[in-house]
Amino acid sequence: MGFQLIILKSLREIERMKVPCRMVAEILSLLAERVKPGVTTYELDAFASSEAKKRNAKPAFKGYSNYPSSLCCSPNSQVVHGIPSKIPLKSGDILSLDFGIFYDDFFGDSAITVAVGDISTAAEVLIKTTERSLIAGIEKAVPDGRLFDISHAVQSYVEQRGYSVVRDFVGHGIGRKLHEDPQIPNYGKSGTGVRLKVGMVFAIEPMINEKSFEVNVLEDGWTVVTRDGGLSAHFEHTVAITAKGPEILTCVF
Repeated sequence: MGFQLIILKSLREIERMKVPCRMVAEILSLLAERVKPGVTTYELDAFASSEAKKRNAKPAFKGYSNYPSSLCCSPNSQVVHGIPSKIPLKSGDILSLDFGIFYDDFFGDSAITVAVGDISTAAEVLIKTTERSLIAGIEKAVPDGRLFDISHAVQSYVEQRGYSVVRDFVGHGIGRKLHEDPQIPNYGKSGTGVRLKVGMVFAIEPMINEKSFEVNVLEDGWTVVTRDGGLSAHFEHTVAITAKGPEILTCVF
């Protein structure tokens, strides 16, 4: 995690990154509108692929370390990296959608968790808490801060509300590669870690469990699930550190 491995982006490069990042945000917004009981994640994956193609962009995940799909779809107790299937979604499910784009030599990466039909109050609170923990982390992505200020902000927000932070999977730097240094855990001690500098671009992504933080990876080699069967939610933004503070790139402007 040495500083020499963290690639700083110029203002021009960050402007270029905004294009794939906006594409990701647009496509996730369109996907969210299509999530309803009876829809399959296989159909959502096909839609995401077609929308990327319309924009002359390449889905970032398909073929990455042999991942088979364009979209990661992780319902209920699945944490991340769920492979799309032909099993229909049902009312009461929650669904994490994680999508990335490669365009003009740069990557964008974002994730949301959405309700399928009517969901329980407990599930709704978990989703809102996870999304707000992401914002808490982003607020610490400022010049001269420390990397684990971000991590600590996520952890403290979540744990104060009785949830747990997944420890086996982390956020990451992003740019010309989908995964760059540094790794960004969602837990840590504030005031520690590398010093943050203008030009760093991070994919910050809290993965928050209803119960224990412990997870397992299924036999498919990808799908991560909570060990105790509790629900999990996931949100992610690609964020640039600028002289004015953090700028979320994966927004629809």
